Amino acid sequence: MEPVVRLRAGCSKSDIRQKVWDYIENNNLADFPRPVHHRIPNFKGASHACEKLSVLKEFQVARIVKINPDTPQKNARFLSLEAHKTLLVPTPRLRTGLFNKIIPPAGANKEVLRICSTSQGVKDYSVPIGLDAKLQVDFVVVGSMAVSEKGWRIGKGEGFADMEYAMMASIGAVTDSTVVVTIVHDCQVVDIPEELLGDHDLTVDFILTPTQIIRTNCTRSKPQGIIWSMITQEMMGKIPILRSLQDNERRAGKDVSLLDECTLDQATGSSPSYVSASGKKQHRSMKSRFTNPSDTNLHTKLEGCNLMDDATVFIGNIPLTTRVSELKVLLRDRAAVPLRLTWQGAKHRAFLDYRDMVQAEKALFALQGISISGNTLLVEMARPQKHKEYAKKTYSETNFRANKFTYP
Repeated sequence: MEPVVRLRAGCSKSDIRQKVWDYIENNNLADFPRPVHHRIPNFKGASHACEKLSVLKEFQVARIVKINPDTPQKNARFLSLEAHKTLLVPTPRLRTGLFNKIIPPAGANKEVLRICSTSQGVKDYSVPIGLDAKLQVDFVVVGSMAVSEKGWRIGKGEGFADMEYAMMASIGAVTDSTVVVTIVHDCQVVDIPEELLGDHDLTVDFILTPTQIIRTNCTRSKPQGIIWSMITQEMMGKIPILRSLQDNERRAGKDVSLLDECTLDQATGSSPSYVSASGKKQHRSMKSRFTNPSDTNLHTKLEGCNLMDDATVFIGNIPLTTRVSELKVLLRDRAAVPLRLTWQGAKHRAFLDYRDMVQAEKALFALQGISISGNTLLVEMARPQKHKEYAKKTYSETNFRANKFTYP
């Protein structure tokens, strides 16, 4: 089926979200709650799309099912309870843990099961499940803002679905055989450019819409665990369960260095390291084809966790109407979250400070070709002295708030 929402070349995840939100609202495809902007949209026909779960063999044989708490998946939660499956839902914003298990009252009829499937029912009929429960999740249902027939998915921009799956992978609750399904309106099936996806992005095996079932045959790997180098100290404070998971992985001998921690080996003077999607510690060269010779005069050591003077990326050509929150979402989408953002919207520019040149160069590569409201942004390494002068006169956001930046 030809996508009804068409994307222009060079679009960002933020552009795609906005197009889909606008299309759903402008064509009156939305159900309560409205407007659908900045949420996983509840759409007309969502209940019918959920009913297609019952014809999937993978759902029929699943014993433990994890389903997101959004409204369009309400009927999916009901069907799982009706089929006597163990139903897990993520705890709200992951504040108190990872899973809650829905436990309907004894002898519950369909009416009661439907109540258990609502957001209020999740509060009234669920109990928390600890990390030591040793559950094996067979089937996962996630909400999406947009998804491609190849299985590439975009969420609403907060990153919780990606984070939840990464957490499940880190404790062995999901494996390569775990099936991931998303339930969306037909208009949400779009041609997502693969270059927008990162190692942290969750892909899906099936797409259910009111009119069709799409088997994606996706070959792109799902997250294999938490990429600690994308996590900040502030996120650790906002999501306490991360601390427990980090401790577990540290005891297992994994590198769990965070985004805002220094990983330079000061004893040997080795290059800064980062953690790949596989969890292995890797090293990157200090040089980059995006860096001018004048930008490569790097420090050989970091003083504590101070920023390196030349690890700053300049962003220009920002539309005057752009809000800093829009840029934050775009940075998270590209896995380019800085330690500090210096915002100069009135001058159409911003500066992104990273912990070292390796992180700055990774961000520089990830941000090539980005756009806001149809304007292609200028992205290049900043001149250190100029940036210092600007920073004295402008407002700097030293750390992104966790409710705006969760998992890149």
